[in-house]
Amino acid sequence: MRTRKPPETSVLYLKALVARSNGEVVELDDYAATGMSGDRVEVLTFDGTCNMPFGSELMMLPDRIPILFHIGRKRFEALAENPQIPGQPVYPVAAFNSPGYVVTGISAYSERSRAGWLPLFSYGAVGWHRGRFRSAVFQVDRERRQDLRLMKRTKVTAGIHEKRKRMPGNRLRLHLERCALTYSCPAGKNFFLGRYEAPLPTSRHCNARCLGCISQQPSGLVPCTQERIGFTPTPEEISEVALTHIQGVTRGVVSFGQGCEGEPLTAFGVIEPAIRRVRAATAKGTIHLNTNGSHPELLDKLFDAGLDSMRVSLNSVQEKYYKAYFRPRGYRFADVLQGIDLALSRGKFVSLNYLHCPGFTDTSGEVKALFRFLREHPIHMIQWRNLNLDPLRYWRTMAKQFPLGAPIGMRRLYSDIRAAFPRLRHGYFNPPKETF
Repeated sequence: MRTRKPPETSVLYLKALVARSNGEVVELDDYAATGMSGDRVEVLTFDGTCNMPFGSELMMLPDRIPILFHIGRKRFEALAENPQIPGQPVYPVAAFNSPGYVVTGISAYSERSRAGWLPLFSYGAVGWHRGRFRSAVFQVDRERRQDLRLMKRTKVTAGIHEKRKRMPGNRLRLHLERCALTYSCPAGKNFFLGRYEAPLPTSRHCNARCLGCISQQPSGLVPCTQERIGFTPTPEEISEVALTHIQGVTRGVVSFGQGCEGEPLTAFGVIEPAIRRVRAATAKGTIHLNTNGSHPELLDKLFDAGLDSMRVSLNSVQEKYYKAYFRPRGYRFADVLQGIDLALSRGKFVSLNYLHCPGFTDTSGEVKALFRFLREHPIHMIQWRNLNLDPLRYWRTMAKQFPLGAPIGMRRLYSDIRAAFPRLRHGYFNPPKETF
C-alpha cells in the first residue's frame, strides 16, 4: 500500500466512518476518512468531496479491515477493532452513489484471508462532517431522470394498471412490471410513469462474459443483482411498448440493451423488424441501442431500419484491458472500433458507456490511450459509469495485463478531457435526438 502525503493541517479533514457487526455506522473522533485509488491511499477532505447525493446508500464491507488516518499520529492505520471499545470489530463503510456522480476514490480497506468477492456495486469513499455524510464524487449529469423522489410507488402502480389495460397480452410489458416493482428499476418505472426513457430488454444471450455482468455470473462467484429476461419478445410486442412510450412522451427515448438482458445484437432477428414497425408508424422519438458494438454488419442494418443512436460499453480503450474485463466470444476489439466508426460515418449519435474506476481509468497509460482514442474516433458523448465490481479484484485483474502506473485523479482526468475536447458532451443518460 502506498500513501500520499496528508494535506496541510489547515485543510479540513472528514471524520472517519466504520461499521459495527450489526451494520450500525459510527464515526471515530481521532481518525480522518480515507479513499484509495489502486494501491494509493489518501485522506478525504471537505473540498475534495460533496454532500452524499440523495438516493445513495451506505454499505458495510464484510471480511475487510478499514484503513484510516490517525490525525494525532499523522499516519495511516489498518483498524480491525474499535479503539473506543477494545475487542469490538469494525468494518469499512462505502457509499453506492446515485446516478450522475463520478466516484473519485474507493473506500480504503484491506482484505482478510477469508474475504470473497464483493457484490456488484461501486464502493465509493465516504466520510462525516457536521451531521452529514460526504462522498468522494463530483457531478456530471443534473437531469432528474432517475431521481427516486419523482418515482412514487403509487404513481408507478397506477401506470402499471393503465398499461395492463392497454397491452393486456404483451409479455414485455409484464416483464417490465417485474423490473419496476421487484428490482426497483428506474428505467422500468419511467416507462409506467410515462416519462423520459423506456427500456426494451430483448436478448437472452450474450457474446461476452463481463466480470461485472449484473444478470449472469458463474455459480457461486458473486450474486447477480437482477435476473435476465427469460424469453425473446416478438417484434410486435417490442414495437407496441416502444410506440406506447414515444407517442405519449415529449422527447421520449426507447432503448435496447438493459441490465436484465444480454447483448441486444444477438437478438437482431427481432430488433430489426421491431424498429421498422416503429418507424413505419411514426418518426417521433429516439430509438437507441446500448451495445458492445461487436457486429458492425448488423449495426449497419439497424441504422437502415431507423436506429437513431448508439452507446458502446468500454472499460478501457486498450485491447488488453478490454479483453480482460469483457472476455469476448466470437468477436474482436477491432470489430468494436469498426462499429463505432461505422455509426459516425452514418451520421449517428455515438456515446461511450465508460465503465470507470479510480486507480485504473486515471492512470497515465490509460489516459494517454483515451485521448488518442477520442482523436481517432470523435464520438459525441462520454457517459460516465462507476464500475460495479469488487475494486481490489478489478485492479489485480487489470494489473496482470500490464503495470498500471500512478493515477492522476478522476477530477483532473475529467478536467483535462473537457479542455482538450470542448465539443464532447459528458453525462450519464441517453439524450433524445432533439438535443443531438
